[in-house]
Amino acid sequence: MSALTSRDVLRPGPKGFKAWAQRMMFALMPSFFALLRRWKPVVKFGNNYLTSRYDDVREVFATDPVFGVVYKPHLDVIMGDQPFFLGMGDTDQYRHDTDAMRKVVRADDLPRLAAQTEALAGQIVAASNGRIDVVDTLVRRVTFTMLGDYLGVPDPPGGDLRVWGTRLFEFQFADQGNDPALRKEVDEIAPALRLHIQNEIARRRIDPGKDDVLSRCLALQKAGDAAYGDDFIRTSLMGFIVGGPPQPPMVVPQAMEQLLRRPKVLAEAQAVARADDDDRLRGYVFEAMRFDPLAPGLPRVALADWTLGRGTSHAATIPAGAQVLAAFASAMMDPRRVANPRVFDPNRPASDYMHFGFGLHECFGRHINHATLHLMLKPLLRQPNLRRAAGREGKLSKNGAFAERLVVTFG
Repeated sequence: MSALTSRDVLRPGPKGFKAWAQRMMFALMPSFFALLRRWKPVVKFGNNYLTSRYDDVREVFATDPVFGVVYKPHLDVIMGDQPFFLGMGDTDQYRHDTDAMRKVVRADDLPRLAAQTEALAGQIVAASNGRIDVVDTLVRRVTFTMLGDYLGVPDPPGGDLRVWGTRLFEFQFADQGNDPALRKEVDEIAPALRLHIQNEIARRRIDPGKDDVLSRCLALQKAGDAAYGDDFIRTSLMGFIVGGPPQPPMVVPQAMEQLLRRPKVLAEAQAVARADDDDRLRGYVFEAMRFDPLAPGLPRVALADWTLGRGTSHAATIPAGAQVLAAFASAMMDPRRVANPRVFDPNRPASDYMHFGFGLHECFGRHINHATLHLMLKPLLRQPNLRRAAGREGKLSKNGAFAERLVVTFG
């Protein structure tokens, strides 16, 4: 089957020993990070460096002139060599492009997006007959439906935006080994998605339709704003589809798994959900995400020699050209900056979290995430007798970096 018409959101995962080794790697990672934080906060593997303490991770993220993003080569494949700000090292151009998109991705949209998210999640839970897969049936469906509608990018004819976006996300962020099979799919999907969005631009130029990000871009284009050329609009919308909706189905089910592991905490979160205390509910979900975040860390490349942790006993000089992994999963467990990190505390200060990065390349969609992630689980958490399904499907399974399945029952 062509990647363009596939309905399998995730590619087949490893089997046998490779699958076991992958599970063990993820299971042992917190202990590995704890050892590094204690004994070797900046460790070198060939020309690669891993930094694990809170202060050092923040320093990498905050020092953008020295630690640049590594996303451009794969982005060029996805975008057809058109620039997208995620891959930009030019600070002025980056700010110009992000400022342009902030005119159309607005803070006053957040209450509407939050309400849509909760309503759609409620409809899905109500129709589930007391049994639901948190990953695909709930979170992935809510995310792609809500964000696709907001951006103005519907499913492509004959294709599935969930599949296309997730495949391109995997290529952009998780394909460390340059998998030829995945690259073959990307070479089909990327030009097809570019064409699909360009066709939507042409269609909406004739019939603007509803108020969404695409219609706002076209209104500014029509008004003569030179920033909003077709290439910029298409590439920005495509970048949001690739970088946005694939992420909540990875991390929100992981948060649900963490709540299920803590019956007392789960009961508290359910009481908060039933009381419609959304701010407190966000605290429970974001704290659960801290115990199993989106990824171990984010990669950067050193653009110049830099001494990390200068003035400390573990200071290390990282040479230009070296790859650096800023392990924010480890940083959020660092007792030097995070009080009692092994304790589940839904009232932590925002500074304890690095879920969306930090600094210049902090996640563009962080405000949407802040407004919506907890509401994807709220209708489920309101249900009585919420529990794991029996057997293996009642425990979170993963396919590489992706949450794959977690079935719960209720009622």
